[in-house]
Amino acid sequence: MSLRFQFLLFVVLIHGVVVALAWQLRTVNPTLFVAAEALLVGSVVVTAKLYRGFVRPFQLISAGTAAMQTQDFSLKFVPVGQREMDQLIAVYNQMIEALRRERVSQHEKSFLLERLIQASPAGILLLDFEGRIESLNPAAERFLGQPAAAVIGRLPAALPAEWGPVLAGLVENQPQVLRLSGLATYRAHAAHFLDRGFARRFLLLEELTHELIRQEKAAYGQLIRMMSHEINNSIGAINSILHSFGHYTPQLAPDDRPDYSEALAVSIARNTHLANFIAGFSRLVRLPPPAPAPTDLNALLRGIARLLQPQSEARHVAWHFALAPDPFVRSLDPQQFEQALLNIGKNALEAIGEGGNIWVSTTAEPPGLVIENDGPPLLPAVSQQLFTPFFSTKKDGQGIGLTLVRDILLQHGCTFRLAATATGRTAFTIRF
Repeated sequence: MSLRFQFLLFVVLIHGVVVALAWQLRTVNPTLFVAAEALLVGSVVVTAKLYRGFVRPFQLISAGTAAMQTQDFSLKFVPVGQREMDQLIAVYNQMIEALRRERVSQHEKSFLLERLIQASPAGILLLDFEGRIESLNPAAERFLGQPAAAVIGRLPAALPAEWGPVLAGLVENQPQVLRLSGLATYRAHAAHFLDRGFARRFLLLEELTHELIRQEKAAYGQLIRMMSHEINNSIGAINSILHSFGHYTPQLAPDDRPDYSEALAVSIARNTHLANFIAGFSRLVRLPPPAPAPTDLNALLRGIARLLQPQSEARHVAWHFALAPDPFVRSLDPQQFEQALLNIGKNALEAIGEGGNIWVSTTAEPPGLVIENDGPPLLPAVSQQLFTPFFSTKKDGQGIGLTLVRDILLQHGCTFRLAATATGRTAFTIRF
């Protein structure tokens, strides 16, 4: 039974009693009957005013409660000129205004946070209360190499390639570094935030590739420049002296002249080889910016195959082409890109050894090329070091071939990967 109904019932009962008593005075005392009727009318008028004053607060409270239930914080009330009511209205209006400002502030902060997450260069994965991926930003999609639809709802441990084991084993405040295919390097970090009083985790992925390459080039570049300067200065002076010694050959005994000349020639040749060796490292440091020009990649690849044909025939290696329709033109530096493709082709040829195949393919959509070989598969430990300067699996390798390829491709804005495929081949994939 509502309070309003109880009030109305009480008023009806009281006025019913008054009417009954007044009716009894109708024949006994007419004057008193008229006075009772007048009192009854006045009571009804006063009761009606009290009812309106009594019910209005409940109406306001009911309307305000409904507005808050629907989270409509724009509903306010106008003062009615009644002191108690105006105090109640003032308190309600202040509370609603505070709630409205708080909600607007939260919405603005949430919108800003969402925009920051979407625009962040770091990959962010939000996990639900069960530890499954609930959402991720575009940077995380790019790092993982998969669209959001293929990742949402999965556990981090179920992510492909090397991501799964690393993300599954993350401990809060203990970042881990992950290196993919010897080139792309990331730092993974786990933390948590509170959502409705409960802790939820999120994973932060930072790409370190370009920063590490920059620091790496700065370090070995300074070393190579210093070595090149000192060695070239010494070699030039030594070769000059050795050539001068050649003028004394006629003064020697005839039997000593061949050995003397041979010793000078060997020394000069060794110095020249050392100068060329250092020049190779210098080219790595002084790689100029690319000069892009329209270049037919198909023609470039066929030229590389012709250039390596004698070595291929000697090793009994066959080349197979599956090229996009001619011409397959891209804007790139033809000399630099030819050097990069030549190094990739030579590595594939040397990886096979004797008797094997090299497959070369280009695709227009998505634009890219793949060079595959059926040589021995890459070992995981080797795969992690492939693009590291001065690392080589060859006995006499200098470890600058793939580093030069890396720098040329990065300067052209390419993405690339050297890894084993599902068919057991080793593929160097380049995407433009």
